[in-house]
Amino acid sequence: MSVIPDLRALRIELPPWIDELAASFSPALVDDEARMALTVRLSEENVSRGGGPFAGAVFLEERLLAVGVNLVLQSGFSIAHAEIIALMRAQAMLGSSALLSTPPLTLFASTEPCCQCFGALIWAGVRRLVCGASTADAQAVGFDEGPKPDSWVSVLERRGIAVQQGLLRAEAASVLRRYVERGGVIYGKPSA
Repeated sequence: MSVIPDLRALRIELPPWIDELAASFSPALVDDEARMALTVRLSEENVSRGGGPFAGAVFLEERLLAVGVNLVLQSGFSIAHAEIIALMRAQAMLGSSALLSTPPLTLFASTEPCCQCFGALIWAGVRRLVCGASTADAQAVGFDEGPKPDSWVSVLERRGIAVQQGLLRAEAASVLRRYVERGGVIYGKPSA
């Protein structure tokens, strides 16, 4: 006899350390470099705790709304990417998921978006995306970032989302390499 799970509510447990780290982070989050340093630090900590090497942070003007880390392995949900977690938490904080009612947000991502996160940006109220490591950095360690337009930056900019690439790229790419060196699982690879 098999037990059918109750699927009326899906749950992703967020580790308490992510908000503790964000609250105690120094230096002050007064500029893009400090905000990306927080994002990279979150990805480092997630790797040290057995999670994936990605993190995201959502800001409303100067205010940090929410942070997220990759929870794919811990949750068992393939969509539990850091950017998605951070955006879901920000929308919950704001009480809004609709593009027109969401204040313009800035998303800091430790790595450029995969195809899933690229698509989510368009409807999430993000008006600015700041990235650390590149897609090539993620692919160099084995991650498959999926089918995203070669001109993805132009696509986002045409939709009113400004994109900045490569902020603290070396630091963010280093986290990806350390993840693999520690034996981290490369998930999302298509089967042959």
